[in-house]
Amino acid sequence: MRCFLDLSYDGSAYHGWQRQPESISVQQVLEEKLSSLLGAPTVVVGCGRTDTGVHASAFYAHFDWEGPFTERFADWEQAAWKLNGMLPPDIGVRRIFEVEDRAHARFDAQERAYAYHVHSWKDPFLEGRSARVYQELDVDAMNRACEALVFKGDFAAFCKAGGGQKTTICDVRLAEWTVVDEHRYRFDVVADRFLRNMVRAIVGTCLEIGKGRMPAEQMHHIVAMADRSMAGASAPACGLYLSRVDYPFIDG
Repeated sequence: MRCFLDLSYDGSAYHGWQRQPESISVQQVLEEKLSSLLGAPTVVVGCGRTDTGVHASAFYAHFDWEGPFTERFADWEQAAWKLNGMLPPDIGVRRIFEVEDRAHARFDAQERAYAYHVHSWKDPFLEGRSARVYQELDVDAMNRACEALVFKGDFAAFCKAGGGQKTTICDVRLAEWTVVDEHRYRFDVVADRFLRNMVRAIVGTCLEIGKGRMPAEQMHHIVAMADRSMAGASAPACGLYLSRVDYPFIDG
């Protein structure tokens, strides 16, 4: 029996999603608690690999389980409730549900969305949840630059070296900045797939443009040259959230 987990997490305390040999990860904690709940070692496969300090307001993972329902829980709704009681406060499971045996959390995802949050006024309640900049941003210029990003093609300019990707081709379907309020901004980007560090590299480049340090038209040249050294420095991890993952067999 294959099951999907619908979850979210605050990544501040973790070295990303994927298990690390000497560092705590979201996958490790989830596998340990789920194994305890099910009464057998259980491997969890995630929909992606968020980096150290990156959050997920929407994340899916799958696991296989051969056992029948027992006295441990009556159904998957109760199992999710019990699992939440075992997990730390910064990881939450919304639901557990059965899928087809070949359904895959990573390879069956058709579209992914990330949101990046930025603020320009010191706010202790945004610490670790949003990246602070020290001036107001030219959102119009950043959005003009983002027009160069909406296409299917090579995004090597925003890929971290050693990412291990077989291809740097992505289909970016949306890249847009929004003013949330007087001192807060949000960047939304949607694609079929993302390269390692891609969103943070794009955001870092956009911030250079928003601060007036780089013309908006430079984004076209950066993309065309496919050279990571020409793009801006990666933005901090704390502002990044995996916000949506779409599957053909999941509604909503």
